Amino acid sequence: MSRIVTFCENPTVLTCSGDEDRATQSLRRPALSRALRTKRDLLVDLSELSFADASLMVDLAMVARRVRQAGGRMTLRGAQPHIQRLIELVGLDRLPGVAAEWAALA
Repeated sequence: MSRIVTFCENPTVLTCSGDEDRATQSLRRPALSRALRTKRDLLVDLSELSFADASLMVDLAMVARRVRQAGGRMTLRGAQPHIQRLIELVGLDRLPGVAAEWAALA
């Protein structure tokens, strides 16, 4: 099974795609572990994420906390409307050091 959460160091981007839930949690661990060590701002690209549950939001909150402790910010970008609603429901976008960039809804 291919990884659907990947991390790139230059630029610092965590990309989430496909379906992410508790069943895929172990597959995203390597990318999240690398993101936890970043000392710079982190962009989380959600544009190709079609489904997510709260387990991904908890993992992203953990990364956001570590990035903030290192003096950086985490920006969430490109979430589809149903993913955006989940993020807002769990409050990920309201955590200190987290910014959300959503496309304007027509």
